[in-house]
Amino acid sequence: MKVFIAGLATETNSFSPIPTGTLAFQDSFVSRRATAEPANLFSAPLHEWRGMAEARGWEVIESLAAFAQPAGPTIRGTYETFRDEILGDLRKAAPDIALFSMHGAMIADGYDDCEGDLLTRARAILGDEVVIGLEIDPHNHLTQDMLDAADLIICYKEYPHTDSPDRARELFTLAADTAEGKISPVMRDYDCRMISMFHTTRAPMRGFVDEMQAREGQGGILSLSLAHGFPWGDCARVGARMLAITDGDAKKADAVAREFGEKLWSLREGVRVDWPSIGGALDLAQAAPKTPVVVADFADNAGGGAPADSTFVLQEVLRRGLKDVAIGIFWDPVVVRMCMDAGVGATMQVRLGGKVGPMSGDPVDLTVTVRGVKENMHQMMGQTRMPMGNGVWLESNGVHLVLSDKRTQAFHPIGFTELGLDLSRMQIVVVKSSQHFHAGFAPIASEVIYISGPGAITPDYANIPYTRRDGNYWPKVENPFT
Repeated sequence: MKVFIAGLATETNSFSPIPTGTLAFQDSFVSRRATAEPANLFSAPLHEWRGMAEARGWEVIESLAAFAQPAGPTIRGTYETFRDEILGDLRKAAPDIALFSMHGAMIADGYDDCEGDLLTRARAILGDEVVIGLEIDPHNHLTQDMLDAADLIICYKEYPHTDSPDRARELFTLAADTAEGKISPVMRDYDCRMISMFHTTRAPMRGFVDEMQAREGQGGILSLSLAHGFPWGDCARVGARMLAITDGDAKKADAVAREFGEKLWSLREGVRVDWPSIGGALDLAQAAPKTPVVVADFADNAGGGAPADSTFVLQEVLRRGLKDVAIGIFWDPVVVRMCMDAGVGATMQVRLGGKVGPMSGDPVDLTVTVRGVKENMHQMMGQTRMPMGNGVWLESNGVHLVLSDKRTQAFHPIGFTELGLDLSRMQIVVVKSSQHFHAGFAPIASEVIYISGPGAITPDYANIPYTRRDGNYWPKVENPFT
C-alpha cells in the first residue's frame, strides 16, 4: 500500500480585517516534512499517519503541510499555490490512500470552500478507487463538495481540541480497512439548523460526545462526528451538522445522523449563551470566595480570527483600580520588541493594544515595569505544541500583562508562568481565548467565567451579518424547523 499525507488549514473569519497571506502561513507553519518537526494541532495527524503506515510496512509519501493562525480570507494566490503543490505531489504519488489534515472552514478569495475545492480536484486526479480521508476541526462548514469527494470525514470530537491525534488514528484505521476491502463506508449528514458554541467540557455536550463514542462500532456505525460550524465564516453552509458514517448502509447513516441531530436540538437551551458583560464578569470574579478566577475574553480570541489586541477588559480593570490581575495574551510586536530591547527591570512608557481596528478598542497608555522576557515560547494544547513567539511580562500597578509578537490565543498557563508570573498569587486571570484555554487553565481555576463582550467574535449568534446564508437558524429564530 502507498499512503499520501498532506495538510492545508486555516480558520477563516470573514469579518476579520487581517489578511491571510503567505507570510501568515510562514509565521505559523510551512513544511514539506512536518513529521520531522514537533507536532502541532494540524500536523499531529501526519505524525500519526506516518507512524501507523510504516508500522504496516507501507510506503508513505509526504507532501506540504501549511497552517496559518485564523484571520480573514486567504489571499487567492496563496491558496492556489499551496493547493497546486499538494495536487502536483498527489498526481506523482499515485497512492492507494490519500489523507488530508485541514480545518473545514477555510475561505479564500474566489473560494468559499477551500476544502471542498481541493478534495474535488484530488478525486479527479485519483479516480474512484483510491480512498480519500479528511480530518477536520469541528468548527467546519461540512459542505456537500467535501462529502461528495471524500470517502471518510472525521472531526475532532473535543472542544478544546485535545483529540487531534486520536481522531487521526481513527481515520487511518477506517481508511486502511476501506482500502483492504474490509468495510464500505457511507456518509450522511443532518442539518441541525443551529449556530452556537458547543463546549464539550461540561453538560450537556459532555454527555453528547460520550454517547457518540459509545455508539461507534455498534451495529455497523463506523464513526460519528458533530460539525459544530464556525459562526464567523460567511458561507451558505455555516451552522451545526451531524455526520454519520456506516458500513454500507445509507439508510442507517441517514437515521443515525438525524437521531443525533435531533438530540442536539433538544439540548439547545443548555448551550444558549447567557454570559455576563465585562462588568458583570468582573463583579462575579471579585466576589468569588476562592482565587484565582479565570475569566475568558471570548470575543478577542486569535483562534477565531480576532486581533488579540483588544483593550476593553483592560480598561475596565484599570477603571476599577483592581490589583493582582493577569491578562493575556496581547498581540503587540512593537511593544514586545521595545521591552526585549530595554530588558528585565526596565520601567518605561508603552501604548498597548487597540491597533488593528474598532474591534480592538482604544490603545491604553501605561507606565510598566518589564518583569520577564523569553524568546521562542510555546504553549501546550493537549499533546501538541503551539508556537507563541517571543513573550514579555509587564506589570503596571498590580496589573500583569503578557504580550507576544506572534498572534495567538492563551492555550495554557505556561504562556504566563514561563515568563516568571505566578498565577497562584493572582485574584483574576483574564485569558484571550474562547475555549481552548480550558484544558490547561481549568485545573488551576477556582471557577471559570465567560464574557459576552465586544470584539471580533462576539457571541451574538442571532445577529452575525451574514451575506451568504439565510436566517433560518436557531437562535435567530426559535424554531427553524417550522
